[in-house]
Amino acid sequence: MKKVAIIGGGGIRTPLVAHGLIQSREVIGVEEISLYDPDRDRVRLTGELSKEVARQLRGEVWVTTPERIEEAVEGADFVISSIRVGGMDIRARDERLAIDHGIAGQETTGIVGFAKAMRTIPVALEHARTVEKYAPASWFVSFTNPAGLITQALAAHTNLRLIGICDTPSEMFHRIALVLKAPACEVQCDYFGLNHLGWVRRILLRGEDVTSSIINNDAALRSLYHADLFDPAMIRALGMIPSEYLYFYYEQSRALSNQLKAGASRGEEIVRLNSTLFDRLLTEMHSGRMDQALEVYRDYLRRRSGSYMKLEAEAGSALADGLEQEADPFDAATGYHRIALDVMTALAADSPSRIVVNVSNRGAISDLKNDDVVEVPCLVDRNGALPLAVGALPGAVKGLVQSVKEYENLTIRAAIERSADLAKLALLAYPIVGQWSKADELVRVLVRSDVDHLGDLK
Repeated sequence: MKKVAIIGGGGIRTPLVAHGLIQSREVIGVEEISLYDPDRDRVRLTGELSKEVARQLRGEVWVTTPERIEEAVEGADFVISSIRVGGMDIRARDERLAIDHGIAGQETTGIVGFAKAMRTIPVALEHARTVEKYAPASWFVSFTNPAGLITQALAAHTNLRLIGICDTPSEMFHRIALVLKAPACEVQCDYFGLNHLGWVRRILLRGEDVTSSIINNDAALRSLYHADLFDPAMIRALGMIPSEYLYFYYEQSRALSNQLKAGASRGEEIVRLNSTLFDRLLTEMHSGRMDQALEVYRDYLRRRSGSYMKLEAEAGSALADGLEQEADPFDAATGYHRIALDVMTALAADSPSRIVVNVSNRGAISDLKNDDVVEVPCLVDRNGALPLAVGALPGAVKGLVQSVKEYENLTIRAAIERSADLAKLALLAYPIVGQWSKADELVRVLVRSDVDHLGDLK
């Protein structure tokens, strides 16, 4: 019997993952999905939704919600980690703090990503030690944000069979395939970087290099993103297509300006969306209408997905009407659940699949150390993920990548040693901050705002 444990099982996307696992049951062979979350109210909701998914799919899968993490992970074949220490309210508070201090508020970059890492790393390492004890042979699939940084911490300080995942590259490749009017399987993208800091430098369609046909087409470039993020002239100057999160580096001022104009951050809007969702879910569940509860959940996912990046790029709102929406999030070709399933399917197979994941570099990018975690194409099979050679970083992005990697490594040290000075050095190395007076002020402000998680920094 194959068992999949989800640490952070009260997360809002858990029923999506359950749907995919049940659909892929013949390939992955899952018979138990065990959801662990310290927020018992949340995990009861996601557990009931996941059970309804199983009922509708007629999948003979056992969904459990144990109170103890040891019970959840014991004997698991796969452990997915997707945790948010402090919940969505702390994300919203961090984003507001960032905006008030002149930095765009975004959960994986800037000081919000830094604060999230500082409070998450100790918890992630504690979970990892539990998995090492109770499921030592399992594959540990880390989706916890900031994904690359957390994977780096786990790679450096545990013996887990580890892969870090993110849906950003696969979403990018899917959009490139749509522009080319080709099946995604016929398009190969030469991608490299760190998590939320990656670029596509070459695109092959059935083996033919078609990069210039996209880079020289303004309309094509704009259609690659959920919103109007980058000046096509900048992309042509780079000669590479940046992933969407580079917006918070290349257009930091515009992102901040739009957040100020909107009067909100993404996290603040999601807090409101989630509150409405949970109220509606409880109403339907208490009335015994689980099928309607699942429809409420579906509608929520459509609205959340349709509003992605609209606020930061266009001062748009997740609460507005008329947003572009997916037909059915459960059947989407990309997304959180899809990349998790692709990776788990590959890890159960003998023949390798080419997937972009976060793994130790091992020489793939020659300008980084072997043990630096990078986000690159890998051949993934039951033996793990083998990174494919990238070579040297292009000059236009080499300094940025190396600076962000140094920031990541300093942040990990700061989180483990609980050192305020190392925290300030991390922000000093980080291009989005990069000033001592600002780093010093921000660390002090973050500690005051979250004494429970950051008050022990010395």
